Amino acid sequence: MTRPLVVKVTCGSEDPERCNQAFTVAAMAETAGAEVSLWLTGEAAWFSLPGRADEFSLPKATPLQALLAAILAGGTVTVCAQCAARREIGEDDVIEGIRIAGAAVFAEEILRDDVQALVY
Repeated sequence: MTRPLVVKVTCGSEDPERCNQAFTVAAMAETAGAEVSLWLTGEAAWFSLPGRADEFSLPKATPLQALLAAILAGGTVTVCAQCAARREIGEDDVIEGIRIAGAAVFAEEILRDDVQALVY
């Protein structure tokens, strides 16, 4: 039995290796059968918008759009409410299946029993 995994990614294209690592770990955990929740914060919030993950490029890495699709297939993806507001990203702007939620929801997720939380 696997334990739930919450991954918070705090960077975007300005730190491509760290950003891609967060998406890769979340997608691989989802593929392995874990309950996965990916949180997009800071500059990663932009990847909640249609087409933005397609623009991301890192040599010899799985495309970010493919990783995001894998996570959305069975896990949850959330954009930090404050990060979204600062970037003027609203519920109607994000990719279908992505939600916007605040710190209370994040805290609730990471404080559950047996949860592993990772921050990139």
